Amino acid sequence: MPKSDDNPVETFRLALAGAARAIAHEPELDLRFTGDAPPAAPAGRDVEVPLPARNLPARDVAEARGAADAAALRLRHHDAAVHARRAPADPEARGVFDAVEQARVEALGGRGMAGVRANLGAGLDARLRSDPLLKARNREEVPLASALGLIVRERLTGQVPPEAADAGLALVRDWIEERAGADLDALGFALDDQAAFAQLATKLLERLELIEGEASDAADPDDASDTEGEDGGDDGDGEEEQEQAPGPSGEADVRPEMRESSDEQGDGEAQQELAEDQTQEGLGEEGEEGMLPVRPNRPPADLVPGFDYRAYTSQFDEVVHATELCSDEELTRLRSFLDTQLVHLQGAVTKIANRLQRRLMAQQSRSWDFDQEEGLLDAARLARVVINPTHSLSYKVERDTEFRDTVVTLLLDNSGSMRGRPISIAAISADILARTLERCGVKVEILGFTTRAWKGGQAREKWLAAGRPPGPGRLNDLRHIVYKAADEPWRRARRNLGLMMREGLLKENIDGEALLWAHERLISRPEDRRILMVISDGAPVDDSTLSVNSGSYLERHLRQVIGWIEERSPVELSAIGIGHDVTRYYKRAVTLMDAEQLGGTIIEQLAALFEARP
Repeated sequence: MPKSDDNPVETFRLALAGAARAIAHEPELDLRFTGDAPPAAPAGRDVEVPLPARNLPARDVAEARGAADAAALRLRHHDAAVHARRAPADPEARGVFDAVEQARVEALGGRGMAGVRANLGAGLDARLRSDPLLKARNREEVPLASALGLIVRERLTGQVPPEAADAGLALVRDWIEERAGADLDALGFALDDQAAFAQLATKLLERLELIEGEASDAADPDDASDTEGEDGGDDGDGEEEQEQAPGPSGEADVRPEMRESSDEQGDGEAQQELAEDQTQEGLGEEGEEGMLPVRPNRPPADLVPGFDYRAYTSQFDEVVHATELCSDEELTRLRSFLDTQLVHLQGAVTKIANRLQRRLMAQQSRSWDFDQEEGLLDAARLARVVINPTHSLSYKVERDTEFRDTVVTLLLDNSGSMRGRPISIAAISADILARTLERCGVKVEILGFTTRAWKGGQAREKWLAAGRPPGPGRLNDLRHIVYKAADEPWRRARRNLGLMMREGLLKENIDGEALLWAHERLISRPEDRRILMVISDGAPVDDSTLSVNSGSYLERHLRQVIGWIEERSPVELSAIGIGHDVTRYYKRAVTLMDAEQLGGTIIEQLAALFEARP
């Protein structure tokens, strides 16, 4: 085995890992390089940083150090439980909330360590190179998460933002300062107290109207006085009362049919959440890196009768096989990279595959037909022949109760927020399924969905050229990917799953149309039983579409499609949400907070589907 001295990149990794452990005060921290964009936050004790070139150029080294220091500081100064309690539900507001918190932990780490401060600056420069902030031409195109992160960093550390971001910040700085300048100043006083800082950050979001005034209205639904609900500024009609059940976060989960609940039921809070669905004009920019691993839930979108979803144009949509998106050599390299990333999971992968195969094969229970004229001699009945020779010999025939002819489609969310460990785990889990189900005589298809471009693409350009007609509907170019066809042997498709590791593949997600596409492929199959399993880490998000339609446009369509499949289609539908509560959409669903659990959960979901006869 070569010494680390023979490999300068490995030597650098060992030194970087040691420094990160010291900063994080975490001796079990595991640092590794990735050829993809590193995740926005470390997954547990696993830290991924950009892979430098072998000759270790100074810029690559500085950027790797910056990413490692940022992740280490988050492990040291960030409490995920405190963050989750205060985090807002709206995706754009959550993006800003996350960015402000990251600015806090980096300010804490850089205030006493000049070297760390310089590394963080280099890491910021690297992130900004792919940030839509640099391409923004008007205020609507500025990702507020990026802008607020830079402005808060400036307030907390005194460091001016990089020059490349000046033009984008200039579009929103005056508006932010006018509305929330005092709140920005107050953040510095709570730098060491995450809970107090989170409370101030929530007020900042309220000032910017990213969320309703939760802080000021929090007491009025439950106070003795009912008049505050009437004075909340929303026009409640005082019609029939409907009960509000508390959601997982302790806030009321306002369903569409509760839109006109009475004042006694907390009209102010219900109308507040409803307003987020009706008036939000767009979602936060995820950027090239995305958010890992979760997009938080929005309040459920209202499915009004006659809701009409449409695409402005499908001219530029594409359904492609994985082999069409890159060369054979690159596919082989990407698959090798995936295998390298997950080499430490190979033992667990084998156990998972074997366990799933045992669970499925157990469903193929054998039974016997006794007292037959021919077949296997029934030894259990020989005694009666000995006792009474007039009895004839008895035979038995084995009868197999096999699975009905079955096909399983695995539909993978290929959105930008899946970058890093979630997409790696999803890819290897799909690999496990294909291998194992093939052994059990069940065909499996693996599909992915994303878009061809960030913020629109050719569809948006066509809309702009047409003079921006109102209500264009879906305004991006779909990309639906076939990683493995149902009739394709696993050994031929194995390499295709490496495509998910390709830089720039993962963009936005339009789930409703992807579900329809996967469903249509399943319906055309000849098998008697068809199962569709969706793996996603968030609600539908496409900035181009949501900037010109209602903020719930894509989510409403998704709920409409799910309802139609579950109620009218012979296809059996289930879902797994990574850090995202999908149980409010799908009747058969489970939510994971850790992407590491994905493989085992797929096994349980599939086994349950096979055990439950349709």
